[in-house]
Amino acid sequence: MGGQDRLTVVGAGVIGCAIAWALAREGRAVTLLDRHAPGAGGASSGNAGHLATDHVEPLPSPALLLGFWRELFALGGPLDLPWRTLGAFAPWAKRFAAAAFRREAHTAQLAPLVRPAAEAWERWLRLAHRPDLLRRNGHYQLWLGPEAARAAAAESRHLSRLAVATTPMAPALVAAIAAAAGSSTAAGLWFPDSGHVIDPLEVCRALAAAAAGCGAAIERTEVRALAPRGTDIEIVTAGGTRTAAAVVVCAGAWSAPLLAPFGLSVPLAAARGYHLELPGGAAHVDAPLVYMDRRIVVTPMSGRLRASAYMEFAPADAPSDPRKLRRLGEDLARLGYRTRPQTPPSAWVGARPVLPDYLPGIGRAPGAARLYYAIGHQHIGLTLAPVSAELIAALVAGREPACDVRPFDLRRFG
Repeated sequence: MGGQDRLTVVGAGVIGCAIAWALAREGRAVTLLDRHAPGAGGASSGNAGHLATDHVEPLPSPALLLGFWRELFALGGPLDLPWRTLGAFAPWAKRFAAAAFRREAHTAQLAPLVRPAAEAWERWLRLAHRPDLLRRNGHYQLWLGPEAARAAAAESRHLSRLAVATTPMAPALVAAIAAAAGSSTAAGLWFPDSGHVIDPLEVCRALAAAAAGCGAAIERTEVRALAPRGTDIEIVTAGGTRTAAAVVVCAGAWSAPLLAPFGLSVPLAAARGYHLELPGGAAHVDAPLVYMDRRIVVTPMSGRLRASAYMEFAPADAPSDPRKLRRLGEDLARLGYRTRPQTPPSAWVGARPVLPDYLPGIGRAPGAARLYYAIGHQHIGLTLAPVSAELIAALVAGREPACDVRPFDLRRFG
């Protein structure tokens, strides 16, 4: 296809769909490109559905550096590192280690994006006429075993220092969940300011439909390359070449090669997550429930339960690991979740785009071409979608963003 396109958004995950709508809502002519239907590729359709307004701290920390081995999959934990390709992974790991000693500064940068996320989603889904997709009844964290009370108290103190509100779970609720897991002791916290969506894929579809209702065009095509052409940008797709006056890259774990021609060397890794869905499964509580000892979150969704786990550093398109799905199923059975023989669980694996400092990349590439990006949202892409979209819309319009985006400029990596 020849000719100049409208403002083009590359990637129709939850971030891209939100950006397309934010731009179209302001009267801009927008085209949204992805090889998949909105929300169907990457990590957007398979995430835990949790609006993680408590995740104000990036993951890298000195404590994790010292004790990461306890989290390894081989020892029963959620973390799987690419031992066969450690040489290639080492530069990313070195940056992660360096970021661990800047956690306080990085928290100050990330928290202003995370804190208003649930309110932003409430406002956005009301505008999209889909408030039914959102539940604002918080979430729970639960510890099992003899150290549970001590762990919950320590977590509550730590989160209080970060201005994250928690209250102890009701004793009767704790006892019921512990009994289902066959444990005599447990403790838990309720987070009143978070929430969840009941169908992440339907959320993406709602955003895309809202964007289309404002005039955005949605095309299914694979974007293979981008290149600056003066002040314009050439877009090479499976169907041909076109140009655009401005492009926003939000292609998840596949973003780095698209940004390289614009002078950005992006250390983007794929931290893959897994889920099992239990059709018709009965929830222990009507909100996301995080089993802290097993690093599993179970979320009640529309007509099913979704259990999400693992952080597997592997190529984005690599086959799924059957050991992880098997272990996740066994853990769910031990926690008291039952499957129906006539409706077996369904499985999914998806690649979360992660930068080594666990801050997102939000900004504009250097040079004359108008190339913007919103990538690397790690485990909180769903959480940050509306906030990120509003920041990008401000940058495109030349307005002052609501938050300082300079810490998220990808040139921080050189």
